[in-house]
Amino acid sequence: MSNAVNIARRKFLKQGAALLATFAIPRNLESLTKNNQMTNKNTYDVIIVGGSYSGLAAGLALGRALRNVLIIDAEKPCNESSPHSHNFITNDGIAPDEIAMTAKTQVKKYETVEFVKDIAVKGLKINEGFKIETISGKSFLGKKLIFATGITDLMPNIQGYSECWGISAIHCPFCHGYEVQHVKTGVLENGESGFEFVSLISNWTEDLTLYTNGKSTLTEEQTRTLESNHIRIVENKIIKLEHKDGYMERIVFADSNKERITALYAKNLFIQHSQIPEQMGCILTDEGYIRTGNMQTTTIDGIFACGDNSSRMRTLANAVATGTTAGMIVNKELIEEKFLIKRKY
Repeated sequence: MSNAVNIARRKFLKQGAALLATFAIPRNLESLTKNNQMTNKNTYDVIIVGGSYSGLAAGLALGRALRNVLIIDAEKPCNESSPHSHNFITNDGIAPDEIAMTAKTQVKKYETVEFVKDIAVKGLKINEGFKIETISGKSFLGKKLIFATGITDLMPNIQGYSECWGISAIHCPFCHGYEVQHVKTGVLENGESGFEFVSLISNWTEDLTLYTNGKSTLTEEQTRTLESNHIRIVENKIIKLEHKDGYMERIVFADSNKERITALYAKNLFIQHSQIPEQMGCILTDEGYIRTGNMQTTTIDGIFACGDNSSRMRTLANAVATGTTAGMIVNKELIEEKFLIKRKY
């Protein structure tokens, strides 16, 4: 057999083997390779830290504006303990995780929006914009940043409280009040805040008690006003909430006395879920929220905040509204920077 024939035969076998190997690659390996290629891309128009309702709303607005977007999310929303969401038009009474799943499915339809399940741990200002580093060791670059990171509630030192939080220990009458109307209800608060809060809750029930959890700091006038409206004031220290699967049955006091209760409203102390915005120079309000302007701008140029981290209005509707606003304004800024247009906000 001639050398030319041998060379041609070896070339044919080599090409055939390569072709067979291509067909032999499992589909999941092909998918994995594709995903790895997407992950290796680390430069975006916008990085959104937080992929719950507000972050998804921002991502949707930006995806529809053809922007390359990365959403970094740990998939731990602050309302994951709540069985249902209310006062959110078209989704009233739907479970929060179901709403989030539907939203994420819709956002994923936009091919310029990518998701990474990770936790952002550090942010840096660089010449091209910003750099975000994650707990897994990855780093991503973006021209703009949107923080939709929410807040972390600090639970009071009351046994059983955390198990009831979001179920029968609640924060918002517009989110939960209808479901606990006309039942034995308490408000855990004191002073001016307690007076205002319990007055608000009286709209949903007449069987109402203000638990000051220690000596009352109400003024004499406030005390008389509440008493004249048949609102009890209890100063006993609370040590425990007896419940069944998060649904309250009784309050237990330090003196061992108990009383029946169905729902307890409270204003928890909180901290920012992510410390990155503050570490990057974003100023917080006296209450602890990220300070933002009307267009969700923070005090650092190019950084935006939306949702619960920057507003006391803790509703899904507000989270979506502020997220959409942030996404639209970020896109507007990118266009203005391209055309050197002076901003008017």
